[in-house]
Amino acid sequence: MTTKHKTTQEPPVVLPVGFNAWLLDCVPVADCGVCAANWRQLNNSKKVGDIAQAARHADEIRSHPSGAH
Repeated sequence: MTTKHKTTQEPPVVLPVGFNAWLLDCVPVADCGVCAANWRQLNNSKKVGDIAQAARHADEIRSHPSGAH
């Protein structure tokens, strides 16, 4: 007797076109080592497809100038 298993996994969410660009939108401050490091890590995260980690680095870049510069 064969049993059919019902999957509980839902299909992946498809985000609107341009959402990642909006999420990752940031401008590092020139000549700032912290911003430069976050910018490199953001780009590396984007390359490997880890958008959540890239977004964290983008948030750091957006937040850093207001508190440290």
